[in-house]
Formats: sequence, structure tokens, C-alpha cells
Amino acid sequence: MSADEEQHAASSIGKGGSINLREVAQESKFTPEDERRLVRKLDLRIMPIACIMYLFAYLDRTNLGNARLQGLPQDVLHGDPTGVLFDWVNSAFFFSYILCQVPATVTSKLFPPRIWLGCAAIGWGLCSVLMSTAFNFAGLIIARVGLGVFEAGFGPGIPLYMSFFYTKEEMGMRMAYWFGFAAVAGAFGGLIAFGIQHVHAAVANWKLLFIVEGIPTVFIGLLSMLILPNRPEETSMFNERERELALERANRGIKADTGRVVNRDHIFAAFKDWRLYAAGVMYFGANCALASISAFLPTIIKTFGYTNARAQLLTVPPYAVAAVFLCLNSYVSDRLQSRGPFVAGVSALAAVGYVILLAVPENVHARYFATFCIVSGTYTTIGVIIAWFAHNLGSETKKATGIPMYMAIGQCGSVLGSHLYPKTEGPRYVKGFAVTCALEFLAALVAIVLTVSYRLENRRRDKLYGKPVPDATVDTLELADKAPDFRYVP
Repeated sequence: MSADEEQHAASSIGKGGSINLREVAQESKFTPEDERRLVRKLDLRIMPIACIMYLFAYLDRTNLGNARLQGLPQDVLHGDPTGVLFDWVNSAFFFSYILCQVPATVTSKLFPPRIWLGCAAIGWGLCSVLMSTAFNFAGLIIARVGLGVFEAGFGPGIPLYMSFFYTKEEMGMRMAYWFGFAAVAGAFGGLIAFGIQHVHAAVANWKLLFIVEGIPTVFIGLLSMLILPNRPEETSMFNERERELALERANRGIKADTGRVVNRDHIFAAFKDWRLYAAGVMYFGANCALASISAFLPTIIKTFGYTNARAQLLTVPPYAVAAVFLCLNSYVSDRLQSRGPFVAGVSALAAVGYVILLAVPENVHARYFATFCIVSGTYTTIGVIIAWFAHNLGSETKKATGIPMYMAIGQCGSVLGSHLYPKTEGPRYVKGFAVTCALEFLAALVAIVLTVSYRLENRRRDKLYGKPVPDATVDTLELADKAPDFRYVP
């Protein structure tokens, strides 16, 4: 069906006319089996390498928490009796990550995606390895800043990249699989740290940890340049029929500034969109919890009375449960095409975990259960938010600006989370738990406000312009998500 026919169909519904949606669907020369076959091909080509890249990205970002229990402060930070120096090393990553996200993601539209993402992985892998060579505070800071610069070209870029290939009904689960590997990294990182803890080598254990987790990242970056497809219109992995179907899917719902172009008006539109700042507030609370849990979970579990090695091992189950919980929530969210209620619910779950830590200071079993609530709720919050805004911004340029924009706001929460657990606050860490608890409850409240806002706006457009044909192409070239026939996922 042509664009003119689609507009006519939408307008006739708005005027009280009727249209047989089955006939519209049958006009496509592609069958559901054709589409399922293409999605399977995409999944086999994109998802394994994207998930493995994120696994190592998260390992390289969060292994500082494990290295803390393996002698890094004693060897490099002169013992760091207050824990302040470690907090600054941990947060240095987030400063460069925040500053580089928006320019890096907008610029990525001008380059072949596989080259951009592969180079980013090679860069942060080298920075991770170089952390093992640091001999003072300044060296660690420089390596962590470099890590943030290169990961800024990857983290926000993946949701944009996947939106080239997957529809909004498919994005939730793909984002869950992808972000779920952050939880897998937490579990895997604990196992690696536990193993390295028992290695007797000429190199300090914490140095060996950075080397073991950094070198594979470089090879993954090289591999991604060979495996990941470029944009649907450029990649060589499709035959002409598959390419036609892939482009039809890419235009399903919106047709805007595709290709290696940047729409300046949509950049400004992103900065003026209040909903992106609301998303930033939700992401702020979740990332405050995420950064603190990633860096301090081994330390927190150690306060339950366990040895260093035992604490490393006990970080594994909460992350494993979080990965499953994230996938379940994302699956249901995709089926219902609703995101806000899920973000509100899982944010509240994480907040309840912090309430338990604050209210039950002696019961070790209850406190360990609380870590499951916190890790599961926090990771699921972030995974569902990423899927929520992957298709709610209307154009590639607005996504390339808006996604890293709310992520950058949210990563400021990571900086805060890195400073909420100094040694002087242990073993109760009342201030850290209380602040993060409040931010998680705030995220739940904002999610409710956003989903109500989206539902009211969809209802307003239905009343003014009529209900559009599902999956019909909407021209968002000029107005992005403000186009009359565009509908938000609430």
C-alpha cells in the first residue's frame, strides 16, 4: 500500500469510514513465515555478538568492585582508609561517559554501524587492560576516563542500531536479552573474581582480573566488524527479497530520516521534549542503584559476615535471578505493548529491597533476599526503559539524540551512587540505602506520570485525526513523534 493510500485509509477511519485491515495486510507480498525467517536470521547474526559485547562492556566497567577486595586500594591507593579515592576512581568512568554519549551517538549515524561499534569495543578493551598497569591514583583515573569515552559510543548506540532491524513489538525482548547480559556479567564477574582470588601468580590478583576481562574484549571488537550487519539498505547479508522486507519492516510505523543523515530540527526537538527529561529522572534513580550495586555488592554482602571469597561467590545468585526476571517482564511488556506500569512496578520492588536493608539490620537471610529485590528491580527498570524509548521518538535523529540524552542524565545518578557507600558509613550504609530507596520510589512515580501522559496524548490524537491503520507507514520526516498519525507505546 502506497503512502497516499495509507493516509487515505487513516483519514477514512477518522471520518467514520471502515477499512478491512485483513485486506490491507494481504496486500503485502510477504507472508508471516517470510518475516519469521528474516527475524530468525537477524537474531542469529546480531543478538549473540551484541550480547557478548555488552557482557564484556559490563565486566570491564564493574570489575573495579571485585578488584577492591583483591588488594587494589592497598597497592595503588595507599590503603585508601576512607574509601574516597576508590569512589573517585569508580565515578571517573561516568564523567566521560555522560559527556560523550550524545555527540557519539549522533555522530554514529554517519558511519557504518559495525565499524563504529567494533572500534568502540577495541578501545574500551584496551583501556581495561591498561588499568592493570596503573601504579597510582592518576593512572587509574585516566584509564577509567578512557573506558567511559569508548563505552559512550556503544551503550546508547545499540538501541538505535537494533531499531534499524526490529519492530516495536520485538524490541522489548531483544533489549531484555541484551541488557540481561549486564546481569549475567555481574554473576560471571563474581565467578571470575572467585577463581582469580585463588590464583597464585607473579601478577597481583586485581591486575590479572583486568587483563583476563580486557583482552577478550579486543578480539570481540574485531569479530563484530566481521559479523554485525550494516544498515538494512547497505548490508550484504540480505538477498534482494530479504532487503525489501527488512526495509518494509523498518518503515513500519514511521518513515523519516533514515540513512547517513542528521536532521538538525529533530536534535532541537529532542532537547525540548519534557518526556525525555522525565525518562532521565527514572534512569537517574535506576543508575544510582545500579552503579552502587555493581561496585559495592561484594562489599555489602561481606558485611553479612562472610569472607572475601565467599562474598564474591554470593554475588552470583542475585544477578542470575535478575536476568530471568528481566526477560519475563520484557516478554509480557512486549505482548501488552505497555511499558510504564512495568517500570513503576519493578522500581517499587527495588525500593522495597532497600527498605528491608534499612529496617532489618540483623537478619542476614532477609538482607540477602533484599539484594535479590534490588538487583532484579534495578536491572529490569533499565531494560524496560531502553525498550520504551527505542520507538517512541519518531525519527532516527531524534532517537540518536534522545536516547543518549536521557541516558546521560541518568548516568549522573551513577556518579552519585559511586559516592554513597564510603567505608566510614559501613557496615549499615544507612545514608546510601535511604537515598537510593527514595530515588527508586521517585522513578516509579514518574513512570506512572509518563504512561498516563502517553495514553492521554494517544487518545487526543485518535479523537482529532481518527485511529490510524496499525503498522501503516507514518511520515515523521518533519514532525518526528509529533506527526498526527504517530502513536506512542505507553
